[in-house]
Amino acid sequence: MNNKRVVVGMSGGVDSTVAAYELKRMGYEVIGVNMRLWQDPYLEDAHLMHEGGCCSLSAVEDARRVCAQIGIPFYALDFKAVFKETVVDYFIDSYEKGETPNPCIACNKFVKFDALLEKAKQLGAYYVATGHYAKIDFNEASQRYEIHQSDAVEKDQTYALYNLTQAQLAHILMPLGSFKSKDEVRAIAAQFDIQIAGKSDSQEICFIPDDDYVGFLSRNGNSEMREGDFVSTSGDVLGKHQGIARYTVGQRKGLGVTFGKPMYVVGIDVVNNRVILGDNEAVFSETVYADTVNFIPFEDFKDGYACQAKIRYSAQAASCKLYHHKQGIKVVFEMPQRAVTPGQAIVFYDDTLLIGGGTIRKHKK
Repeated sequence: MNNKRVVVGMSGGVDSTVAAYELKRMGYEVIGVNMRLWQDPYLEDAHLMHEGGCCSLSAVEDARRVCAQIGIPFYALDFKAVFKETVVDYFIDSYEKGETPNPCIACNKFVKFDALLEKAKQLGAYYVATGHYAKIDFNEASQRYEIHQSDAVEKDQTYALYNLTQAQLAHILMPLGSFKSKDEVRAIAAQFDIQIAGKSDSQEICFIPDDDYVGFLSRNGNSEMREGDFVSTSGDVLGKHQGIARYTVGQRKGLGVTFGKPMYVVGIDVVNNRVILGDNEAVFSETVYADTVNFIPFEDFKDGYACQAKIRYSAQAASCKLYHHKQGIKVVFEMPQRAVTPGQAIVFYDDTLLIGGGTIRKHKK
């Protein structure tokens, strides 16, 4: 493989565009690839199909145009099968299990840094690159690759990268990690494409351009839209819910029932098709259990390992300690955390260093 050749995943947005531009400026031989991931056959809104995010038709044309302006070859490649199997099917299955999935993490693990990396090798490229805000370094002392938070703290995306392996990191470039702000990135894009520079940030779930995840689940075969009981933490029936996939831990609004006081979702009982409600205090948990764990700067740890953890992308990192537990880990927080949600990722840090993470399965006070 040519160790100066790099395949850049091009979404037609400002971040991937500037990533490709910067890598060419650095002297790499850059190839732009748009990954055709998903097209909802049931989505009737033609505008959303054409304009709705990185899976839309316009994204392909935007990516093709900027590649021509940068002066790099462009390919549109079909990754629909692997995306459906590893991201969409996982997304639907998670809701059927009463969990709240994180499709971006699954896409990074199985598509962008697995399937795309294999395609890059077929094209003779040594690297793949994306527009993620994160920094990859090699630690000479440990002889391991590390991921550090982006210099643009408000844009940092390391939370969604905890699953990356040493073998993958050896072949990944993320040139936006050293930028101080998104404004700096937009300014570079504006030098050669005003339209791209002005694009808004992509939405959270790229394959649901109308933002109606309940409608998406219904259209794509989710069975957990049947009515069931709202129950209290002591088991008393409080009313009827409209399908467990409509609810997530910590939710207060949109329950469709009034109780005379604020009530929050504190759990999902899939077996009995029940949504468990409690007061605000019941939403806090001190202990979290996770599996499918991956660590980056080391392979294992000693019980009582002190670090910080985030229980969701937008959460503040909080002090905790890690312990081995059966097939996964137990995380004990110094202060209880609000709305720990099964199916979401819990991700660990040592200051700016991304340590790793896992999938939340259960929690307790």
